[in-house]
Amino acid sequence: MKVVILCGGQGTRIRDVADDIPKPMIPIGGKPILWHIMKTYSVAGCEDFVLCTGYKGNVIKEFFLNYEAYVKDFTISLGASGFIVPHGNHGETNWRVTLADTGVTAMTGARVKRIKKYIGDDEYFMLTYGDGVSDVDIKALINFHKTHGKILTITGVRPPARFGEMEMDGDGKILEFNEKPQAGSGRISGGYFVCRREIFDYLNDRDDLVLEQGPMQKLAADGQMMVYHHDGFWQCMDTARDHKLVSELWNSGEAPWRQW
Repeated sequence: MKVVILCGGQGTRIRDVADDIPKPMIPIGGKPILWHIMKTYSVAGCEDFVLCTGYKGNVIKEFFLNYEAYVKDFTISLGASGFIVPHGNHGETNWRVTLADTGVTAMTGARVKRIKKYIGDDEYFMLTYGDGVSDVDIKALINFHKTHGKILTITGVRPPARFGEMEMDGDGKILEFNEKPQAGSGRISGGYFVCRREIFDYLNDRDDLVLEQGPMQKLAADGQMMVYHHDGFWQCMDTARDHKLVSELWNSGEAPWRQW
């Protein structure tokens, strides 16, 4: 099953971390967050990717064009007849990556519509954002989607609280304090969608088409959306604070999304 990843946004809220590369290329532990997301799918056997590029998309293209040199040691012989000898292996040998320029100003709905030709005749495909990591069970998510027969499955997550959560007694004495716990109630969309190809009937090519507005609202009204409950780890990377958090988790060896 193909995996479509939205990589074209401008990421204005995280420019203080890096303003010369697109947000999906901001590194966590030396590798772009995009790579971490792709590894999550790869563990589940999903290795055919379609990347919807836009803002500074050339950076993403250059990364994959030069992937072997980025991830391997190599010996280079200089001169007119020079050659390169790579050393070692990596775990991405079976990845197939289609880089589709979906426009600098396009919104999410338009980007998805513009990669329809790369889905071919496939009945299903997966879709997510290029800025969120999770330990979601991809195989279980796919199985859930195939059982209900609707057009779109959204992974519903409990967002991490932005501030410390306190439990106190009637006198104001703090009984328990949890720094940035997962929210105890309510869910938001965490991306990690599974789609039937009929979703394209709800999309058009207008630059201003936002997937999460008109199309999803119409899908919901038509009874064509289901939610897959994920109670494990999920974290988006919208701000410098988010980047610091996921980087610290990775560097400490305690990144919950690392399943490889």
